[in-house]
Amino acid sequence: MSGVIAGIIGGTVVAFLSGSELSVSGPAAGLAIIVLQAIASLGSFEVFLCAVVIAGLLQIALGALRAGIIGDFVPNSVIRGMLAAIGVVIILKQIPHALGWDAELWADEEVIRINHHGPLDNIWHVFEHISGGAVIISAVCLALLVLWDRPFIKKFRLTALIPGPLVAVIIGTIINEIFLAVGAPFALVPGGGHLVQLPIGAALLSTIVLPDFSQLFRSDVFIAAVTIALVGSVETLLSIEATDRLDPEKRISNTNKELVAQGIGNTLSGLVGGLPITSVIVRSSTNVYAGGRTRLASLTHGAMLLICVLLIPTMLNHIPLAALAAILISVGYKLTSTSVFKDMWSQGLEQFFLFIVTLVAIVYTDLLFGIGIGLAVGAVFILRTNIHKSVSLVNDGSLYLISFNKDMSFVNKAELKQHLRSIPDDAKLIIDGTKVYFIDYDIYEQIKEFADGASFRNITIDYRHIFGKGRK
Repeated sequence: MSGVIAGIIGGTVVAFLSGSELSVSGPAAGLAIIVLQAIASLGSFEVFLCAVVIAGLLQIALGALRAGIIGDFVPNSVIRGMLAAIGVVIILKQIPHALGWDAELWADEEVIRINHHGPLDNIWHVFEHISGGAVIISAVCLALLVLWDRPFIKKFRLTALIPGPLVAVIIGTIINEIFLAVGAPFALVPGGGHLVQLPIGAALLSTIVLPDFSQLFRSDVFIAAVTIALVGSVETLLSIEATDRLDPEKRISNTNKELVAQGIGNTLSGLVGGLPITSVIVRSSTNVYAGGRTRLASLTHGAMLLICVLLIPTMLNHIPLAALAAILISVGYKLTSTSVFKDMWSQGLEQFFLFIVTLVAIVYTDLLFGIGIGLAVGAVFILRTNIHKSVSLVNDGSLYLISFNKDMSFVNKAELKQHLRSIPDDAKLIIDGTKVYFIDYDIYEQIKEFADGASFRNITIDYRHIFGKGRK
C-alpha cells in the first residue's frame, strides 16, 4: 500500500510540479535494496518514514542549489545504453509472468539473482512452471498490441483514440473470466498469485502507517535520508535525461525544477506513509509509447490510480499479470529494437562499444552501478581523446617548434615530456600556446624542469603566449 501511495503522489503532485512533460514518478526498484536496509537498520517502517521526509527536504535544497546539471554530464551513448538495457531487463523480468510463474518477486529495473541464477538462468528456470492460461492470455495480448500499432488500424478514429494497452488489459481479463466460467483447468484463479492483488475495504486502511517523529533527530535517520536523497536524485536525473531522448517533440526538461518537485513529493509521501519517489524510466517510457504528450497523461494516471484503488479494487484484482506482462514486453521491445543497435553502430565503433558496455553492465548488475561502469569507460575514452595529438612538434634544421593544440592539463604531461626529450643539444626551441586558453600547473612545472636543464645543453627557449594562462 505504501507503494500505491507513492504512485498516487508521484502521478499527481510530482507530475503537476515537474520540470518534465513526460516523466512519470513513483516508487522505483532501484531504491528497493536501500529501502530494505534502511528499514532494518532503523528498526521500524515508521522511523524510516521520517528519513523519507528529510530526504524530500534535502532534494528541495538540491534543486534550489541547481544540482540538476549533473545529468548533463552523462554521455548520450550511456543514456541510450541505459534505455536499451531497461528494455532488455523489462523483457527478462516479464517473461515469467507471461508464462505463468509468479512465485518470485521480480523488480522492474534490476536483475535479482535467485539461488545464484543469473538473468538468463532464471528465464530457463521459468519453463519448469508454465501455466497454459497465462501463455494464452499473454500471447493474445501481445498479438493485439502488435496489431494495434499497424497503420491500417490507426486510421480508424476510435482505435486512434483508445490506447492498445488498455484494450489488452480488458481482453486479457475477459479471456480469463471465460476460462473461470467454463471451469478450464488452466484458468488463473484468485489467490493463486497470477492476478493483481490489492487490499480491499478495511484492509486498505489498516495497511497505512504514519511516521514516528519522536525519532526524528537520530543520526542514523539522517544518514538514511541523505542516502535516499542522493540515490533518488541521481536516478531521477538519469531518467529525465533518457525520457527527453524519447520525447517526440524533443523538449528539454528543467532538471532543477524536477528535483524540487521530487523533494516535495517525497516529503508528502513520507508524511502519509508512502515509499520514496523517483522519476521512473519504465513508467516514463510506457507513457511515451502509449501516446502521452503532456503532463496531463501522468496526472490522469495518478488520479485514476487513486480512484481505482478506492472504488474498484475488487475489479482490479481480476486483471491477470500475464496481460500486464504482455504490455511491458512490448514496451521493452521498443526500447531495445534492432533499429537502436543499427543506429548506434552507424555512429562509430567507440560509441557503439560504450553503448554495449552500459547495456550489459545494467542487465547483469543494476541501474546505478551499470551507469557508473558506463561513465568510467566513457571517462577513459575522453582521456584518450584529450591526450591524442594535444602537442605537435616540427623542426627546420636546428629550429624546433612545440605547439599546444588544445587546453593543456595534467593528462597531457606525458606527451609533452616525450617531445621535450627529443629536442637535441644546441637547438633553438619555440613553445607556442597561442591556440589554448588554459594551461595546467603541471604543464608549467614540466616546462620549468626542462628550461632549468636547457642551459647545460645550449638550448635556447622562446615562449609565445604561454605564461599567464591558468597559472596562479
